[in-house]
Amino acid sequence: MDATAPRRRSFLARAVSDLAPFPGRAALTWRIALLCAIVGAAAIMYEIPEAALSCYLVIFLMKPDPVETIGVAFGLIGLATIVLVCVVPLINATVDSPLLRMLAIAVVSFAFLFLGAASQLGEIGGVIGLIIAFILTLISMAPAGDVVTYALRSAWSLAAMPMALMIAFNLILGLSPVRLLRDRLHQRLATAAAAIASGAPGRHEALGEMLRADNAALEQMAGFVRLLALAGRPQAAQIARDVRASWRLILATSALPEDLDAARRDALTAAIRRSMEALEAGETPPPPGPAPVPATEAEQAILAALATIGGGPEPETVAAPKAPFLVPDAFSNPGYQRYALKTTAAAIICYVVYTGLDWQGIHTAMVTCYVAALGSTGETVHKLGLRIIGCLIGAAMGVGAVLFVVPHLETIGGLMALIFAGMLVGAWVSTGDERISYGGVQIALAFLLIVLHGFRPSTSLDAGSDRIMGILLGNLVVYLVSTRIWPVSVEGAARAHLKAALAGLARLAALAPERRPGGVPDAALVAQEAGKADELLALMPFEPAAIRAAPRTQAALRDASAEIAALTRDIYLSREPLPGVAARLRQFSARITGGEDAQDTDGTDGAHPLHRQLDRLQTAVAV
Repeated sequence: MDATAPRRRSFLARAVSDLAPFPGRAALTWRIALLCAIVGAAAIMYEIPEAALSCYLVIFLMKPDPVETIGVAFGLIGLATIVLVCVVPLINATVDSPLLRMLAIAVVSFAFLFLGAASQLGEIGGVIGLIIAFILTLISMAPAGDVVTYALRSAWSLAAMPMALMIAFNLILGLSPVRLLRDRLHQRLATAAAAIASGAPGRHEALGEMLRADNAALEQMAGFVRLLALAGRPQAAQIARDVRASWRLILATSALPEDLDAARRDALTAAIRRSMEALEAGETPPPPGPAPVPATEAEQAILAALATIGGGPEPETVAAPKAPFLVPDAFSNPGYQRYALKTTAAAIICYVVYTGLDWQGIHTAMVTCYVAALGSTGETVHKLGLRIIGCLIGAAMGVGAVLFVVPHLETIGGLMALIFAGMLVGAWVSTGDERISYGGVQIALAFLLIVLHGFRPSTSLDAGSDRIMGILLGNLVVYLVSTRIWPVSVEGAARAHLKAALAGLARLAALAPERRPGGVPDAALVAQEAGKADELLALMPFEPAAIRAAPRTQAALRDASAEIAALTRDIYLSREPLPGVAARLRQFSARITGGEDAQDTDGTDGAHPLHRQLDRLQTAVAV
């Protein structure tokens, strides 16, 4: 099995793997838990409503990289301030009219959800829509005569307070970006050595997962290290080179033949481990030594990467093109408008239900609509399943805490300790793979909704149970809307990722042979996009049978992903011209989402081994 293709495993085995510790997970988990405890205490002391939602923002936005987290926190504070200033006229216009208020919620929600789906704004668009909608719903709960002031103050404090504390927390206790990058380098070297020693590096699962990870995020972190002078200039430059060189190393490792001579395999493993030992001792890794004669391209690439990690020269980096703010089909693809309309409809339905029943305790139903909806039905149903399971686990934890712990709390410090303990469970799950992270967020949120409501510890379960009921109601409405109104298969999203992978592969193939070693950004992007397509295809069992792709189509898309992974290695490691390859890949990129037909171009060298792989890929994308 190819290292870059995820192995099909049972649900239980996958869950156990996703919950297993990995370097940095525990460190991030206790930091999130501690910050949530601080945020909860601050909300009680300063009587800021909806403290659970403030903690939700922490869990949702806290990243391993403190620089990125601080930047996001500053951005959200500024954004919340601008939004609140702009929403004042909206509040004044709708304060006396529930109908106008509902219309305003619908229009604003649709606009920001559409922008989030069709631009690089992403989930932040949904957060903005949620904040504005939440402000408008607070009007009906605000004290008479203080409507606008109460709504604005409460909403701004809800968003700004946790972000301000997150900034201060990361400045004092944030993880070191330099240490994070060094740990990732060590992890890559150790995984490569283990994969080579296994004798089947192309089938090594941990290596495949590492190849599909977001290398661009690590390069961005390395850029922050240089920009903010978190390390000396030479050290910062070497850290950036290490990120790219270590990715070249694991890609080349996955390309090693399984019949490689044992002595040569042992020599490569020993060279990698010598580099690891030197780095652990704080020393510059030694040169790896000359390549055997004759050496495969993969062996040469591994030794060249080790030489770069040891301070040697690096090939000139060829940057991948930056994605535009708006996706190319933002206004021509109705899918974005439909997603925004469906999510808005679900939120409005929930708002009408709890307002009509005069049951404000279940207002979390509307919040759930914004955080549970995704672009395709399979993604949404999968996320809903995680949210329901997480909700039940978190609710059980919360009920147990209220019955057996809260009655014995006498100080706010005791409440902070309780929040910290509960958040450890939710944060551990949320810091894992995206397959389970939503479940962790929901565990934490459900626990907080029961334990942390009002401005003092309470043994009443009424408010907490109402909020849990709201979450379940929101999940139900989102499920019905997602599966009954314009249901969208994950097939389209998977094809979009494969299209992006093929476009990146075409750019890599078009590079002159001597520049190809510097194409790490594109090669890493291709592996990541193909991995995302595989993850989406794994969600097809969650879709209704009526919209699910035929088994033949699913198999063809998986074959396309596997061929792309193999071509990434072969094209990146090739040091010869590749006539016709880039042109064919560009045609496949257009064809896989329903564009032009993928036909061979004139001048193709059909005798080249790559074209036989391209023939197989052409068959897959034609389905």
